[in-house]
Amino acid sequence: MKTKLLMLVATIFSVSYAVGQDDCEIYYPMQEGVKFQITHYGKTKKKATSVVDYTISKVEKTGKGTVSTMTVAVDEGGKNEIPEQEIQMICSGNKLSIDFESLMNPDLLTQFGDIDYEITGTNLEWPSDLSVGKTLPDASMNMTISMAGMNMTISTVITDRKVTGKEKVTTPAGTFDCYVMTYNTTVNSMGMNTEMSSKQWFAKGIGMVKQEDSRKGKIQNMSELTAFSM
Repeated sequence: MKTKLLMLVATIFSVSYAVGQDDCEIYYPMQEGVKFQITHYGKTKKKATSVVDYTISKVEKTGKGTVSTMTVAVDEGGKNEIPEQEIQMICSGNKLSIDFESLMNPDLLTQFGDIDYEITGTNLEWPSDLSVGKTLPDASMNMTISMAGMNMTISTVITDRKVTGKEKVTTPAGTFDCYVMTYNTTVNSMGMNTEMSSKQWFAKGIGMVKQEDSRKGKIQNMSELTAFSM
C-alpha cells in the first residue's frame, strides 16, 4: 500500500503543462469546454496502463488572476477506482502555476482507508517566454500523512527544469512543433529516495504532447497526447 501511495502522490504532482501570456492561450488552452486526453504506457507503447481525460470546466477572473478549473478522469482499465478530481491553474502576469493544494483531492486517498494529511509546498510555475536554454523554477510538495496509527512524511521535489531544444512530434492527436523540457523528480519517504528524470514536449495552444520518464538512463514510463478538441 505504501508503494502505491507514493506513486500516486508523485504522479499527481508531476502533471505539467506549458503556459501563455495574460490570456493564457500561447502554451495552454484556457477555454471552457476544451478537452484532451493523455494515454500512459509502461516501458514500451505495446499496452496502455492508464488513460486520463481532461476537461476545462470553468475559467474565471479572480484577485489571483485567471483561474482555470480542469476536471480530471483517470481510467486504469478497471484495476483501481480513482475518483474524478479538479485541478486549478492560475494565470497571472507572465506566468502560469498549478495550485499544489488542488492536486490532492481528499477523495483520492479514501482507497487507502482513514487518513489525515497536511500539504505544504510551492506551485509549479511556467513563464510566458519559453526559449531554448531557459531554466524554470524548482517546485516541491510536502505531505504529512497519518493512517492506522502510523505517521509518514512524503516530499516530492522537481528540480533542474530546462528548455533544451525544439522538435516536431507526431502522436495520434496530430503533428506538433514542440519545445523540449527536461527535469528531475525526487520522492522521499521515511528516508528513502525514489528518483526519476523526465523529458517533455510542449506545443503552442495545446500543452504537453509527449513525455518520457527514466530511471538510471532507462525509460520506465511513456505518455502522449491521444486526443484534443476545442
